[in-house]
Amino acid sequence: MQDFAEAFRLAARLVLSGDPTLMEIIALSLRVSLSALAIAVLVGLPAGAFLAIARFAGRNALLVVLNALMGLPPVVLGLLVYLALSRAGPLGALGLLYTPTAMIIAQSLLITPIIAALSRQVIEDLDREYGEQFRSLCLSPYRRIAVLVREGRLALTTVALAGFGRAIAEVGAVIIVGGNIAHVTRVMTTAIALETAKGELALALALGLVLMTIALLVNGAVMAIRLGTGDERHA
Repeated sequence: MQDFAEAFRLAARLVLSGDPTLMEIIALSLRVSLSALAIAVLVGLPAGAFLAIARFAGRNALLVVLNALMGLPPVVLGLLVYLALSRAGPLGALGLLYTPTAMIIAQSLLITPIIAALSRQVIEDLDREYGEQFRSLCLSPYRRIAVLVREGRLALTTVALAGFGRAIAEVGAVIIVGGNIAHVTRVMTTAIALETAKGELALALALGLVLMTIALLVNGAVMAIRLGTGDERHA
């Protein structure tokens, strides 16, 4: 086990020098999480907007399921994706297991319910506020959703940032479907777990510092958006 002071010194050196291994891991982490976020927003935002304004039989049951999926244990999700992508699974022929694509799929499935549920709440609150105006203007559902999304764009941006923060901090699902393979599927969270288990703290601390910096930047962006709106009801 490395001396803590020495480990911190080496970690700082790795970050400041732009160590190639460190940069490779960070780049893959960002690529996977941003790709997953893009998919989750493309699927979750329209789904949340639809659920915000639609009224149909079974809607409440669907909302219960959606809220439950927000708390789905990542390792359970990872196991389900693993079974689907494994050689004996229905998607095994695609050969996606232990690839960045598998990690993107897992992260997308993990954060899409979060994006959908939080988007629904934001848009439903706005719809409740502007409902009378919409009815007087006789807006179509699609036009109504477009206006609500535009009005709630800042709050929806914070929803997306929350989804990104959840994705990039994930370890359980991605290590199951990605395998933590060096130079292929090793991301920040899985590398931290591996290096800590090996007792090699320098790289783990360096990655931890970067991950904490990203978390601070995301939370700072959320706070800046909230302050920028001047109204925290929709953020």
